[in-house]
Amino acid sequence: MKKWMYVISVGSMLAIFLAFYFSETKKHEEKEHQRALKVAAQKAADDAHKAQIEAAARADAEKRAAERAAAEAKKEADRLEKWQAIGREIQADTDKFNADADRSAKRASDLEVQLSALRAEKEKLNREAFELAKQVEQGKIARRTAELEIQRATAMIAAKAAQSSLAHAP
Repeated sequence: MKKWMYVISVGSMLAIFLAFYFSETKKHEEKEHQRALKVAAQKAADDAHKAQIEAAARADAEKRAAERAAAEAKKEADRLEKWQAIGREIQADTDKFNADADRSAKRASDLEVQLSALRAEKEKLNREAFELAKQVEQGKIARRTAELEIQRATAMIAAKAAQSSLAHAP
């Protein structure tokens, strides 16, 4: 029986060990399973949080990109509006100066017409003045000629009267 005591004591200890081992293994597996679930839940929460942060970052980046695009579009629109305003101002100045040039050209042509009319009138007045001066000179010449004719006629009459017998006393 002594032999069996070794087998029974070792067998019973093995049985007790196996009972504790299997119960602890089950507890350990349960703990590992709980820990794995916890890790999976934590990983899922972390992934969800990471996805949420990435989504927020993406939304923020899209918002900034949209704001940047809007700012660039506004800047471009302002630049274009400024360019068009300058173009309209230049066009208005050009139109005004063209209108002034047209008025000046019309006034210059009117003044040219007046100048040519005044030159023609001056030429006509110069001719009339020359004709009048010519007539005055011809009148002076005619008067002088008439005076000389009168003097000659008077001298002839005086000579005839001096030669006549009536002019001498008997």
